[in-house]
Amino acid sequence: MDSQEEQKAWKKVKYSQKFLNAFRGMYIVWKTTRLISVHVLSAVAVVIAGFYFNVSDIEWVALIFAIGFVMVSEVFNTAIEIDIDLTSPGYHPYAKDTKDVSAAAVLMSALVAAIVGLIIFLPKIF
Repeated sequence: MDSQEEQKAWKKVKYSQKFLNAFRGMYIVWKTTRLISVHVLSAVAVVIAGFYFNVSDIEWVALIFAIGFVMVSEVFNTAIEIDIDLTSPGYHPYAKDTKDVSAAAVLMSALVAAIVGLIIFLPKIF
């Protein structure tokens, strides 16, 4: 276990450093996640469509939450994959299951976001 000094050092991280760590985390997600660019491009397309179709305030809220839901799911998926790679460097069926389940969470969030998008945009298109 960590010594008392090490535990105190972890607790004494300045808020500015915590924000820098969070931005570093976003950079790591951007660099290590192959599909994050697809999610970002999809989000940009949704925002452009939102302006084009003049969606209501409540529809904007739903769209922003759907976009955020997918992005946060992808970030958690990346964190889980990094942790699994660290704790189980060799193949293990439980490690594979863990990665597959976290990937399923991203897929489910993307499907929910797509449904939200269809509910909002299909009536405006037709």
